Amino acid sequence: MQTVSLGRRLGALLIDWIIAALSAAALAGVHYPPEDVQENLIISAFFIVEVGLLTGLVGRSIGKRLLGMRVENPAGRPIGVPRAVMRTALLSLVVPAIVMTEDKRGLHDLAAGSRVVRG
Repeated sequence: MQTVSLGRRLGALLIDWIIAALSAAALAGVHYPPEDVQENLIISAFFIVEVGLLTGLVGRSIGKRLLGMRVENPAGRPIGVPRAVMRTALLSLVVPAIVMTEDKRGLHDLAAGSRVVRG
């Protein structure tokens, strides 16, 4: 198992956030950049749903797919939608993602029983 660099992870996060913001603008009429807290929350909800569903079902978000990563459980399979949504919600809080173990697993990965690998 190869660990994934922080730069690659941040790149995938940025891609996924942009996709969520564009989706929220197209489907919910949110401005970009957001004009208030409510619009920020709507974009965050789109991010959690989009990334959570894709990660849970196929093991990768669009950003992770483009940058060659996947999220898996210890058996090498997708983590399922409930765990992926929890993982993504924790990721959106930022702090759980920046506190990492030696093997580059953030608190959000530890809580979900997941790891990010190349692939």
